[in-house]
Amino acid sequence: MKIVIAPDSFKESLTAFDVANAIEAGFRQVFPAGEYVKVPMADGGEGTVQSMVEATQGYLVDLEVTGPLGNKVMAQYGILGAVEGQTSTSAVIEMASASGLHLVPRDQRDPLYTTSFGAGELIKDALDRGIKHIVLGLGGSATNDAGVGLAQALGIQFQDETNQELPFGGMALAQLSRVDLSQVHPLLAECRFDVACDVDNPLCGEHGASAIFGPQKGATPDMVALLDKTLGHFADVLVQSGFADHRLEPGVGAAGGMGLGAKVFLNATLKPGIEIVMETVGLAEKLQNADLVITGEGRIDGQTVFGKTPMGVLKQANANKVPTIGIAGSLGQDAEAILAHGMLAIFPIIPALDSLDNVLAQAEKNLITTSRNIAAAMKLGRFLGE
Repeated sequence: MKIVIAPDSFKESLTAFDVANAIEAGFRQVFPAGEYVKVPMADGGEGTVQSMVEATQGYLVDLEVTGPLGNKVMAQYGILGAVEGQTSTSAVIEMASASGLHLVPRDQRDPLYTTSFGAGELIKDALDRGIKHIVLGLGGSATNDAGVGLAQALGIQFQDETNQELPFGGMALAQLSRVDLSQVHPLLAECRFDVACDVDNPLCGEHGASAIFGPQKGATPDMVALLDKTLGHFADVLVQSGFADHRLEPGVGAAGGMGLGAKVFLNATLKPGIEIVMETVGLAEKLQNADLVITGEGRIDGQTVFGKTPMGVLKQANANKVPTIGIAGSLGQDAEAILAHGMLAIFPIIPALDSLDNVLAQAEKNLITTSRNIAAAMKLGRFLGE
């Protein structure tokens, strides 16, 4: 019996790899001779680097970069595992590692001044190592600079009317007069970028980057209006400079407009994060001849069907005609919605009411126990079926 275990992380308790190991441990108590293929997953947000590195047996790179406030912070990205005998040419980067909201104290959050420069430094380091394909996750940013900081780190110059380089931050975009590509990193054009983008916001307007995401980054209503105006000016200058006008396209408002910057300056393709992860780790190939798929995340609820890891895995499993079950830390409102899409069953692992701290601390034990019980029920079903 071949079982593919492809879960996301259980936030604040277990990584995706830890979840996969616990599920295997529970199932092996009942089916010790089974073939278990573990594929740690993610949907492009937090944990994507770790999941993809572990799934491909790659490694992490630690690097000191410029943080959102212009200070130095430690960040990391992943080099994905290579085919035996070859050098790896693929990397995965979460922009939040260098430019994330978690790096800015709550009382210092101000998207007028925060920069994505550090995320560009991660990309530059990867290019210098010979990387030719980069998966870039956009979730969790502290910035509203349309990816200008990232582009500056790669040698692209953004100048005002006096030909002076713009300072960091979203507010500075109001002074943009010209874009100079003459000093761009020479290896940038040789690299293919896939951007994990799970929102469909345009650049500007009531559903744009500033209005929807600005407040959580510290923007007041007046700041939102100012930032929205500066992003519009930025898009105007790009068009005047000969770039295509992408401002109304779904997803370009992601990460404070970095979706737009990625399309324009990285020639990136924006895709749902789970699709990128599944493609990169080769999930479809690993599902060949599988008898069962087990997926899951910390909480399965009505939102899971909208591009979350269990739904992505389920779609791929359905395409391969492999039955799928889900295991979650807990089940939320409308969790059964995923059953209508073909998942056979969903199981929570919490055995009794308890404090959140205890529930998180007991996650591995409860996951092993739940997995063991699911396997035992499967064995009983086989016995009764006979």
